[in-house]
Amino acid sequence: MKIELQVLGSALRSIAEEMGAVLIRSSFSANIKERRDCSTALFDEAGRMVAQAEHIPVHLGAMPDAVAAVMAHDPAPGEVFVLNDPYSGGTHLPDVTLVSRTEVGFAVTRAHHADVGGIEPGSMPADSRTLDEEGIVIPPTRLDEATLADLVKRMRNPEERRGDFRAQLAAHNLAEQRIDELCARRGRRTVVAAMDELFAYSERVVRAALERLPDGRFEAEDALEAPEGDLLIRAAVTIAGGEIAFDFAGTSPQHPGNLNCPLSVTRSACYFVVRCVTAPDLPSSGGAFAPVTVTAPEGALVNARPPAAVAAGNVETSGRIVDTVFVALGEALPVPAQGQGTMNNVTLGNERFTYYETLGGGQGACPDADGPSAVHVTMSNTLTTPAEALEVAYPLRVERHELRLGSGGAGLHRGGDGVVRELRVLEPCRLSLISERRRHAPKGARGGESGAAGRNLVNGEKVPAKTTRELDTGDVVRIETPGGGGFGTPR
Repeated sequence: MKIELQVLGSALRSIAEEMGAVLIRSSFSANIKERRDCSTALFDEAGRMVAQAEHIPVHLGAMPDAVAAVMAHDPAPGEVFVLNDPYSGGTHLPDVTLVSRTEVGFAVTRAHHADVGGIEPGSMPADSRTLDEEGIVIPPTRLDEATLADLVKRMRNPEERRGDFRAQLAAHNLAEQRIDELCARRGRRTVVAAMDELFAYSERVVRAALERLPDGRFEAEDALEAPEGDLLIRAAVTIAGGEIAFDFAGTSPQHPGNLNCPLSVTRSACYFVVRCVTAPDLPSSGGAFAPVTVTAPEGALVNARPPAAVAAGNVETSGRIVDTVFVALGEALPVPAQGQGTMNNVTLGNERFTYYETLGGGQGACPDADGPSAVHVTMSNTLTTPAEALEVAYPLRVERHELRLGSGGAGLHRGGDGVVRELRVLEPCRLSLISERRRHAPKGARGGESGAAGRNLVNGEKVPAKTTRELDTGDVVRIETPGGGGFGTPR
């Protein structure tokens, strides 16, 4: 890569990173400010991603569909569009996306808002059956003061929601300013040419990496733990001629609950795997995904049609897609054992407050190293809210947060351990839990043993992996997250 191109690529990536910093530092809710559940990226005039901050994988892979949906409305310079519709480039409803025009393309932010309406505080019900039950559905819409006022009044804690929207808008103002400065410094034509070359360079690198992988068709299947029984995810991965194709024929059809996901989320999961097995250190751009094809039957669990509910599909099904695809590729190349395979979603709230967090667990062991403990895996890259910040802002108390020692699977290399987290509620509220790997533990690889399955308890009594219920003052929610699988036969 030429020096000038490296300089311009670094400049564009620094703008995306600075957008993320502005969003995080300006936000009101702990979900963005502390957990950093947000993502930022820059796109060219053709709607191709050319730079992204290293944020949330499930956000970033789905952003191109959101930009395409906004481009259909021909946004003018200075206009900002808002959307969260999963069937128009969104993921699930709390992930609200803003798209604005810049001098050379588009700037995008996506942030998980702590509430967007719906039947449960926090907008993550475990038992939703239609999209409308999960919150306000926002198709691509021009965002002005009147639109913003109308949106936040339909959400819980409207002033906190307004603050998070304004934090996103601040990131867009920053992007416009920095892009203008870059064009003034280097020339608009040079910046546009650099965007084209960055896209092409990423494509060349990934195609070359795919050509080094063994050609063939590799298949695997895994299960999602729906309340009514297991749902099947089946994947066939074909590598040939510097390209890779993912086919999900044979996957269960979409079901009445909320484990469904749109095809944009399925693409995100596949893109994540491709990055891992080809060029993980390559600066991200859409060119890395040009050699990737993802297909699934319409109406399948991984290509759901509206008005199917999707709250759990974005956070849980996406991770199971990654697990399944990695197992398939394990026939051709060394891949890690399975990690915890869940985000362990915990949502607490009432009409006064809403709080949402995801919890880390054990990562699967690698061919040459033990798996790390207490980390978010696959499609999540968030932090855990610090106990001090949580207790200051919400009527909650952290009773326990520690490693779940011994939960990682044994092996030549041991899987990482999960965590134990206990939260005591200090006023009556609602609880929603959406979790996986409670019936089926994360599997080891090449003779390694499985990690321990997770457990959810309320006041010491076991509760289902997906549950929504009332809590009284003093009730204690305990989450024991899964450990990662081991790799290789134990000595």
